[in-house]
Amino acid sequence: MPLSDLYSNINFLFRWLHVITGIIWLGHLYFFNFVTIPLRRAFDDTERKTAYPKLMLRSLWWSRWGAMIAFLTGPVLFVMNYLYVPGVGFGPTALFIDNQGITARAAWVMFGMVLAAVMWFNVWFIVWPAFKREMSGRIASAEDLRLLRRRSFRASRTNAFLSGPMLFGMLAPAHYGAINLEIWLIALAIGILVIWGAIKLSSSVGSSL
Repeated sequence: MPLSDLYSNINFLFRWLHVITGIIWLGHLYFFNFVTIPLRRAFDDTERKTAYPKLMLRSLWWSRWGAMIAFLTGPVLFVMNYLYVPGVGFGPTALFIDNQGITARAAWVMFGMVLAAVMWFNVWFIVWPAFKREMSGRIASAEDLRLLRRRSFRASRTNAFLSGPMLFGMLAPAHYGAINLEIWLIALAIGILVIWGAIKLSSSVGSSL
């Protein structure tokens, strides 16, 4: 029974923590790309200097710590499910390797993990440092500020595009299964196209209200 099985309970706890912090992370990522970026263009100078920084400061706190916890719990779950057998010890499990080599299930998870790692890096080492530097007021010129904002924007936009195929990779092990080059490319393309469509839609949403 799960309630009497400590390992199963710990596994589920980490899975729950991974999912809920991932939702916090991706929710704020979509908020930035679908709501905040289009809205910023409509702000006047006063709002850009007062309301916008306060909004971003709070949002980036939740985004980066959601990213951190989701990023750290991911490998823990991978080890618990793919590299450890209760009562036996560490080593590749049947979910990781079978007679054909690395399983499709494991391949999908690792695909999602690689994309998630890139996204985590962008949050912590590009977007957040750029925002802190912008708020410091110690930027030499307007051109430097423009380049800094552009770099942060590109990192956030990259994360949005990667999130589509990343989520496909995380869900596929339990709900899809098969993987080959063609399927991988289709998943990548569909994930990116869905986010691209949402970004295009975001520029017009709310304009008629």
